[in-house]
Amino acid sequence: MNGELGAWGAMIAVVGGAIRVSTPYLYVSLGETLTEKSGRVNLGLEGTLVMGAMSGYAIAYLTGSPWLGVLVAGAIGAGFGLLHAVVCSLPRVNDIAVGIALFLFGTGLAFFLGKPYIQPSAPRLHHLALGWWSASPQIRVALEINALFVAGIVLALALRFILAGTRWGLVVRTVGDNADAARALGYSLRGVRTLATMAGGFLAGVGGSFLSLYYPGTWNEGLSSGQGLMAIALVIFARWNPIHCFWVSLLFGAATALGPALQSIGYTSNYYLFNAAPYVLTLGLLVWSSSPRHALLGAPSELTISK
Repeated sequence: MNGELGAWGAMIAVVGGAIRVSTPYLYVSLGETLTEKSGRVNLGLEGTLVMGAMSGYAIAYLTGSPWLGVLVAGAIGAGFGLLHAVVCSLPRVNDIAVGIALFLFGTGLAFFLGKPYIQPSAPRLHHLALGWWSASPQIRVALEINALFVAGIVLALALRFILAGTRWGLVVRTVGDNADAARALGYSLRGVRTLATMAGGFLAGVGGSFLSLYYPGTWNEGLSSGQGLMAIALVIFARWNPIHCFWVSLLFGAATALGPALQSIGYTSNYYLFNAAPYVLTLGLLVWSSSPRHALLGAPSELTISK
């Protein structure tokens, strides 16, 4: 985006950046929403995100198929979700402590296994060119939409419908809101929470593959920048509503894109301060959410954090 586009260029860059950057936030937040709706917290999704980014990139490089990389990243994420569920089912084990341990384990394992793939170039995911109408190459780049973003919108709508209007969604919500009632109805708390945690891990792994296979489109050890952890905070602000997760993900994406957008039109003063916008936003939302009026409003009753 050059200086000729001025403020309009910055706005377009923020919109385009919000669409790109919001995709990992969206997938992780949807996965954590599903997990928490079953009454379990998984703070390990940052490690799952990074592991998904590494494994997706490695598979795409080795096979030449980025979509196979996405599927493998999701499968790795589901595996981490299963590991989290199995450990959490043991007596006297805390969900939050297990999540932190898996966050460190997943991140460290990804860094160790991913060292051979830092330099090689893997094929990237394709995109939809919504800026075809413009003669400006900057606008065309800003309006490139990846298929995973579109799939994320459909997924948010589908997850909202499933949780609110299907028997399976009712079972998940019952397990998350009242474990005693779920047992009385004959539902397996362990089984439901295991499946929900695996599905949440799958989505987080897919979100990680977006980072390495589309934007920014490389694999390195600083790829995530804490997006998995911020997405967990995003779930609280979104009130465990998949549709709200989509809109708040766009907000986080716009905050992340603000610094690069301003730099693209020549505004470099306090550049690093603007890059801190998503972290400031996370802190602000957590403070807002922790007030007596808003604290854990709408949280599933069986969550560890709500007890």
